[in-house]
Amino acid sequence: RTLAERVAATDLPVLLRGESGTGKDVFARYIHAQSRRAAGPFVAINCGALAPELLESTLFGHKKGAFTGAVSDAKGLFLEANGGTLFLDEIGDTSLALQVKLLRTLESGDIMPVGASQSLRVDVRIVSATHRPLEAMSSQGTFREDLYWRLRGMEIVLPPLRERPEDLPLLAEHFLALAGKLVPGDRKSVV
Repeated sequence: RTLAERVAATDLPVLLRGESGTGKDVFARYIHAQSRRAAGPFVAINCGALAPELLESTLFGHKKGAFTGAVSDAKGLFLEANGGTLFLDEIGDTSLALQVKLLRTLESGDIMPVGASQSLRVDVRIVSATHRPLEAMSSQGTFREDLYWRLRGMEIVLPPLRERPEDLPLLAEHFLALAGKLVPGDRKSVV
């Protein structure tokens, strides 16, 4: 949390690492909320949930007629996140072709919608997350090393709950409060 607060004060890209379920999404939202971009949008996407062709159009937008089914222009998530934060969850699941386009955007601050002839300038902070070993993937040629270093302005490793037993009472309080059995901070009201 201390690292998240420290990096929130900057515009550095952040790479969150950890097993599934360690709270990477929660940390990404926290970093955004503590940053100077907090008044701007927080836009999240799970990169592993979409086919590579659809992910490119979803991130960068597209022009009408760029491909079958593109019946109108779509602005894409980079433009939707303009002035705020774009959270790229499961960044390790992206194709090499899309990694090239992401790298170009991170280097230049410009995006090129699918089917467009001119690029557009964006001001977006990138927070990405993965459970994959990106260094090993880089050495195997399945993740671009230059993109890895661009995404890793600050890396925060989130340990699994089994390594954080001191968090169990806090989580129990939280879930009991959600269930209406506990007033937050008042352990005497447990039924």
